[in-house]
Amino acid sequence: MSRTEADQHIKMFMVFLILVQVSHHALAAVVEEYEGAESVLLPCQEVAPEVNPMVMWTRNDLDPKFVHRRDENGDITGQNPRYHGRTSMKPDALDSENLSLTLKEPQQSDSGVYTCSISDGRIEWKVTDVYLQVKVHQVQVKSMEGVESVVLPYKTKAGLPEDTTVEWTRSDLNFMTVLFFTNNSEHTKKPDGLYRGRTTMNKDLLKTGDLSLTLKYPTNRDSGTYTCIVHMAGDILREKIQLTHVRESLPTWAKVLITLLVVVLGVSGGLLFYFRHYFKSDYYMEVDSHVDSVLLPCKTIVCLPKKK
Repeated sequence: MSRTEADQHIKMFMVFLILVQVSHHALAAVVEEYEGAESVLLPCQEVAPEVNPMVMWTRNDLDPKFVHRRDENGDITGQNPRYHGRTSMKPDALDSENLSLTLKEPQQSDSGVYTCSISDGRIEWKVTDVYLQVKVHQVQVKSMEGVESVVLPYKTKAGLPEDTTVEWTRSDLNFMTVLFFTNNSEHTKKPDGLYRGRTTMNKDLLKTGDLSLTLKYPTNRDSGTYTCIVHMAGDILREKIQLTHVRESLPTWAKVLITLLVVVLGVSGGLLFYFRHYFKSDYYMEVDSHVDSVLLPCKTIVCLPKKK
């Protein structure tokens, strides 16, 4: 084989490796959470080896890369200092096939690709990648007193899977259920009584990706933080919206009363100006001494009878 052919084979191999890496990232589960949340769960499900089992959570862009490690004796020290005291797994993780990692107090700097791997002491293999995105911004929505409805907007990619579930909650009220959508009738939730019959979503939400929530007849009690949680194909998406209900300075009945008073006062003022002469009892007039005559005014509001 010539050197040129060898170089071409090496280039093709490098392209293959890049495509493999890209495909791994494309298959990574996506988890979204907001900065300030109590914790976030990075999912990983796999049967651990029976002999010398170990699970490792890593971030390859960090040094050291270890986020959390667990073997049959418990958690292993030597994790990256930025995660000290912030990571945990279930006590029976290695026996229950649930290797998910809980990360406390997520920060924006925690965003990145986390790899869940297992080992039997001889061979190590990757189970899954999880892309964590920690958000900071939240949408602000205002509703005015007396409006018929308000829309809490949230749009994601179109063509969502049929097994997608969407749940709108009040995260400031212990994640009270506002509206729950699923195609599985066996796993549904009823909204809290405060929102029953007052919330709707688009009928074709899976097709369009428009997961916006319409809240009817908003009141001051509806002010708060709303979170939309979407579970689809291993991904967990979140959108947080702050709703503020703005009450008018005066109620509607007071505005109507003030308007009527202004109209009445305006009409009364006009009438007084028009009939101002009728309310005068004395007139004072000045005339020159050399004029031939002078007209002394006399008006009445009573209709005098005509002379027969």
